[in-house]
Amino acid sequence: MEEGLKPTGDRKLDQAVRQWLQYDRNPKTSSLVKDMVNDGAVEALKKCFSSRMEFGTAGLRAAMGPGVSCMNDLTIIQTTQGFCRYLEQSFGNLKERGVVIGYDARAHPPSGGSSKRFARLAAAVFISQGVPVHLFSEITPTPFVPFTVSHLGLCAGIMVTASHNPKQDNGYKVYWENGAQIVSPHDAGISKAIEENLEPWPESWNTEEALKTPLLKDPYQDITTQYFQAIQRHCHHREINKNSQVKIVHTSVHGVGHTFVQSAFEAFDLHPPYPVEEQKDPDPEFPTVKYPNPEEGKGVLTLSFALAEREGASVVLANDPDADRLAVAEKLESGQWRVFSGNELGALLGWWLFHCWRVQNSDAAAVKSIYMLASTVSSKILRAIALKEGFHFEETLTGFKWMGNRAKDLLDQGKSVLFAFEEAIGYMCCNSVLDKDGVSAAAIAGEMISYLATKNKSLSQQLTTIFEEYGYHISKNSYFICHDQEVIRSLFERLRNFSGKKDSYPSECGRFSISAVRDLTTGYDSNQPDNKAILPTSSSSQMITFTFSNGGVATMRTSGTEPKIKYYTELCAAPGNSDVTHLKKELDDLVDAIVENFFQPVKNKLQPKPE
Repeated sequence: MEEGLKPTGDRKLDQAVRQWLQYDRNPKTSSLVKDMVNDGAVEALKKCFSSRMEFGTAGLRAAMGPGVSCMNDLTIIQTTQGFCRYLEQSFGNLKERGVVIGYDARAHPPSGGSSKRFARLAAAVFISQGVPVHLFSEITPTPFVPFTVSHLGLCAGIMVTASHNPKQDNGYKVYWENGAQIVSPHDAGISKAIEENLEPWPESWNTEEALKTPLLKDPYQDITTQYFQAIQRHCHHREINKNSQVKIVHTSVHGVGHTFVQSAFEAFDLHPPYPVEEQKDPDPEFPTVKYPNPEEGKGVLTLSFALAEREGASVVLANDPDADRLAVAEKLESGQWRVFSGNELGALLGWWLFHCWRVQNSDAAAVKSIYMLASTVSSKILRAIALKEGFHFEETLTGFKWMGNRAKDLLDQGKSVLFAFEEAIGYMCCNSVLDKDGVSAAAIAGEMISYLATKNKSLSQQLTTIFEEYGYHISKNSYFICHDQEVIRSLFERLRNFSGKKDSYPSECGRFSISAVRDLTTGYDSNQPDNKAILPTSSSSQMITFTFSNGGVATMRTSGTEPKIKYYTELCAAPGNSDVTHLKKELDDLVDAIVENFFQPVKNKLQPKPE
């Protein structure tokens, strides 16, 4: 160990700590490690040093703090050195084209980490190798990074953000030259390159010098202008927007969204939304919310509802802290607030974007080149609309990386991708950004709300109209918490060998008969002639989808980032079947049967989702 530090008795751990103290130049993280050693805090040291953060297809995400399992100056430098080497191998013209780096407002005073500092260190690493860097001078929404990659034709983009995670977390999100998040095999390639470049290069810590070189450019002004010009392609009702009497409240939940959503409304000639004052400025402490995630619903929107009541507003829009997601709530005639689920908002935005497209395209044949995408655990409502209207609908694996890459393939083939969404309130309404984008979605939702008001229609009424025309799609999603990997494995293995025979899946669940099974862990799909799934499979994560004879679909899957087994269920009724009470009861019964027969929470000691 270092002079004056006593060994822990664990050789591997001592070695990891020694190497860390040799490399780390951040006095805060170094002293935190030394204090743990001196206090004999072996368990705390193991937590920080036993396993390096895994670089996956979503990049990195972890708590800020010392050690290889956390986000800090040294792990950011090591990650960026690996990424830089991987890009050098992948692109002969990296030094001509360069990369873009953006960041949100997160900060962690105890370890001295912040998104801005991490972004500058990443810039210093690239600049030390002669790679031009477009580093935003201010905080920006995540969608600005993929937009910049595409707009400037760069090799890659990095966004330093942990999105809607708890305040101590941060993340490192990576985009490829096509403007979409990276997919396999890039994650494995980058991971290997990180392991080979752990020792900081001489100039990697030198942010002061890096910030003075001509290789560093600030894209902020240009990209802000270009982005708001690009999204105006989706503004179709300026006159209605200008004259609209609808009042809208917006919250950015202490994140980056406020300025940008105000500008997006301005770009659409919409009246500015009322900002929730207590939440409009970025604050890494997120003082007014337990979790800064608008997907949690009413708890996060309490202050928004209070402001709406004071101003007489009927709609609330909410972004998560990096502004790539959008939640919407509406005041009902009863005075209650309805928070739309991600699937319901997906139905509304999908209907709206197709409606606007159709008004502008009189050529009946043009619909054949239109596509919409959704992740496989999201509502099948777009499929129902596509079947009736004649455009194409495709499913992808969960995560916008799959939809972004598929959208790019389709655009390269000359197709038009109108919309993509996932149930976790992520929407791609404008294909200048091949990722979810809560800023353009907010403006487009604002115009849809203003248009519906001219027809004396609320969002809830329009949603009912969509369901009556294309069939009711009612969903119910939740999860169980389970920290025991062995329990999770045996739960899924039981479903694969259900009657005691290998590869025999259940044919019923309680009173519900199963008509098809798709297992994306093993690649089995009973709906395909050769029983082979079309979607990519991954043996490292669990995911099985059951289709039921009553029009129900249920997917059970593990989370890549949390100790959860999630389930997503939907009942898809044919148009005309509009007994909503009956449909809801049928779905409730189906969910109860799945929980009882497939999850077996008592036997498996699963914790239900905390209310």
